Amino acid sequence: MPDLSTLLRRRELALGLIVLLLILAVGARAPVFLTPGSLVELLTDTSILMILAIGQMMVILARCIDLSVAANVALTGMITALLSSHMPELPIAITIAVALGVGLVLGAINGYLVAAIGIPPIVITLGTMSIYRGSVFLLTGGEWVNSHEMGRAFLAFPRATIIGLPVLAWIALLIALGAWYLLGHTRFGREIYAAGGNPQAALYSGIRTDRIQFQVFCLSGLLAGLCGYLWVSRYAVAYVEIAMAFELQVIAACVIGGISIAGGIGSVAGAVLGALFLGVVKNALPIIDISPFWQMGISGAVIVAAVVINSRGERRAGRLILREASIAAARGSQGARA
Repeated sequence: MPDLSTLLRRRELALGLIVLLLILAVGARAPVFLTPGSLVELLTDTSILMILAIGQMMVILARCIDLSVAANVALTGMITALLSSHMPELPIAITIAVALGVGLVLGAINGYLVAAIGIPPIVITLGTMSIYRGSVFLLTGGEWVNSHEMGRAFLAFPRATIIGLPVLAWIALLIALGAWYLLGHTRFGREIYAAGGNPQAALYSGIRTDRIQFQVFCLSGLLAGLCGYLWVSRYAVAYVEIAMAFELQVIAACVIGGISIAGGIGSVAGAVLGALFLGVVKNALPIIDISPFWQMGISGAVIVAAVVINSRGERRAGRLILREASIAAARGSQGARA
């Protein structure tokens, strides 16, 4: 019987094959979809979702959830757009630092209220989602910031290409690589899995689960802040409804990628592949003349199927652990009688 890590690898392989087959199927119907330019555009379109899914994945691994992530994107994006409109020549490094700082503060607010005060994550992030959304309107009075009001460097940075890929796509790939190393090769990564997989055992082993929860919310907020700038820069407009309901797609990408809502199970590869799946569906359906409403239906059906597969897989793993424990106990009792 393969262990849980082997099952996860097989699941990610299966999801990767599904994404590849979906791309090929759409390409057979519309060959333009398989051109290098179209595939690069697909990766670029999915990059922001990919980054946010990685941040959300770390929160979910710690047995929490962040419903305010899209509102964080909206507020941070509006702040950076207003900053650029008032100071068009501001160096891009300062703009990115501001975006990261604002996102980090918003994430830290969530983390503090969850970890220090003990408010359930779904409740507090639902509240801060409304607060952050409302703050966008208060900042602007409902007015838009358009492309002609933003600085040239502000708009040009994510669109610049390196070895054929836009900077936006490179940022997503580098963040995915960094998250893979963080979760798989550092003590902090192991503590996240432990805190989400079995909080009580993690506490007894000296891991402060409240600290882990605070830190993952900070990381999620940091990445959301970066995406706020990237979103506004890519689409060259900032308005109150930026990324409205986008948190649902972020969570969907995690669930499709095999991240367990119960915590402790999941991988960066799963989050990336889940985001790519949704990106392919979103980009492919208009090309093959299928109604956008089918996109919602297909995404919903896949989410339901992924939840069922996740729950069955976790239940089987739990039964396997119990069975192995009972076998070990029986062997021990037999040895004692002997």
